Amino acid sequence: MKYRFAEKLLSVFFAVILCLNIVNAQSVSISQLKLLSEYEITHNLSFKGTTVGGLSGIDYDKNKQVYYMISDDRSAVNPARYYTAKIFFTPKKIDSVVFVDVTTFLNAENKPYPNSKQDPAHTPDPEALRYDPITRQMFWTSEGERIVNQKDTVLENPSITVIHPDGKYIDTFPLPENLRMKAIEKGPRQNGTLEGLTFADNYKTLFVNLEEPTYEDGPRADVQKNGAWIRIFKYDIASKKNTTQYAYELDPVAYPAVPENAFKINGIPDILSLGDNKLLVIERSFSTGRLACTIKVFLVDLTDASNIINTASLKNSPAKHPLIKKLLLNMDDLKIYTDNIEGVTFGPDLPNGHKSLIFIADNNFNPMEKSQVMLFEVIP
Repeated sequence: MKYRFAEKLLSVFFAVILCLNIVNAQSVSISQLKLLSEYEITHNLSFKGTTVGGLSGIDYDKNKQVYYMISDDRSAVNPARYYTAKIFFTPKKIDSVVFVDVTTFLNAENKPYPNSKQDPAHTPDPEALRYDPITRQMFWTSEGERIVNQKDTVLENPSITVIHPDGKYIDTFPLPENLRMKAIEKGPRQNGTLEGLTFADNYKTLFVNLEEPTYEDGPRADVQKNGAWIRIFKYDIASKKNTTQYAYELDPVAYPAVPENAFKINGIPDILSLGDNKLLVIERSFSTGRLACTIKVFLVDLTDASNIINTASLKNSPAKHPLIKKLLLNMDDLKIYTDNIEGVTFGPDLPNGHKSLIFIADNNFNPMEKSQVMLFEVIP
């Protein structure tokens, strides 16, 4: 009995140490980011019967020293899935990216998700993925779907889904009303919903963000500043309740489209908790006629921002205290080609004790685009 009691105490001790390590790992000070290396994953790489591509989110499992990469394939090429990979790098360079597993997402019926031809109202649009090492569960987001035209109407709400690492469904978080798709111009826009995801507060808090403004909150970003406000949602994980919403203004689109009326966008593809009520926020701008994307990385402090959870429209009732952002890096200044960066995670510590930061690009399964992996050193 004494041995068992001592064993239990030892188990509790190590669990506490693990939690402390996690908390410390999330409290990060950043003064600047230094590019160390850029690596390109082979286009249309075949792995275990799937095509690797559309990598739109990345998270690092420190205990297993592997990375989880979600594909935004809407079950069109292969069933919706995520990859497990190892990234090997020297102190200053990425040596290789080696895929070691692929896992299919399963829905509540324990089946792979359908594609848009099979069941468009239940086809996912995967975007972000994070792993909780305490509960050993994964959280992933889908942008849902909003198609409203003369031929058809498809309304599928975005989602925050909890799964086992083997892909089996556990639960889905309830959504506030302003995240529900509607046939009229209210609520989220198509392909502009839950794009980024991060844990905070020792995995007790979940932050998710819209990529673009809802119809009520403002217009889509343009080449001139126009009040393009998006929301960042704070969830209490234990209760699954959205407790707080914050207002964040997007920068203008970086470059005009060619031709002028062609597609252009600026939005937030991912966020990352730094601890101490701070977030790292990525803005990704793309304009037709220019292959490269403009990637900006901002530091954001949530401490003094207003809770706008009861504000129906930021156009009609602007936030009294919106989030204040500070530019940390504009990747255009690196003078290298940057593609469709959509995911970010902290990696292992570098030999000098500084943290590594890893970005990943979604190539959209397009041969003109790259599945880039970018390695940065975090300068405290």
